Amino acid sequence: MIAASRTVVLDETVPARGPWSAVVRAGEQLEIIDLHGNQAVDCLLYSAADHTDRYSAQATVTAQRNIFLTTGSVLRTEIGTALMTVVDDQVGNHDTVAGACSQESNTLRYGHHTRHQHACVENFLAEGLKWGLGKRDLVSNINWFMNVPVEADGTLGIVDGLSAPGKSLTLRAEIDTLVLVSNCPQINNPCNGFDPTPVRMVVTR
Repeated sequence: MIAASRTVVLDETVPARGPWSAVVRAGEQLEIIDLHGNQAVDCLLYSAADHTDRYSAQATVTAQRNIFLTTGSVLRTEIGTALMTVVDDQVGNHDTVAGACSQESNTLRYGHHTRHQHACVENFLAEGLKWGLGKRDLVSNINWFMNVPVEADGTLGIVDGLSAPGKSLTLRAEIDTLVLVSNCPQINNPCNGFDPTPVRMVVTR
């Protein structure tokens, strides 16, 4: 929910299966809205001033002692720099460990007939080119809205999401942060309800 006291500086809809990126300035907030529900949003974060200072799943998980993200989670770089903080979360659980789908992982998990399908890694590479980023700059990502339970034996599952139409989360930028998104195109597991849909990105200050 956009506070009345805040000014909208960007409001864009990311089409189903599409990429998106923007620099969110320190103090600004990014609201990610799951328009139709059950849509996974893969995300990478970089310091806008130095793209080598980037989101680290390991540093983030270690600092908060929790593999899941929700309100209060601080998204950190490898050296501990705070990039963004989750300041509001209507879903309550977001994944840090399942990674991004790729044409290679589709083939491995779902069969060779899926290799031609577009995937998140391809979205990241295409969108990252706009900012001078390449394959070496891709790291373990966040999966907003994605439900990945972890069993006692360490087994991961990818199951129906916990989100619903119109639910959202809001991130506050602690420094100028480049946000890179793949609105996940996966159709072989339930992370998108087998039907990728658009999401809305709103930046306010």
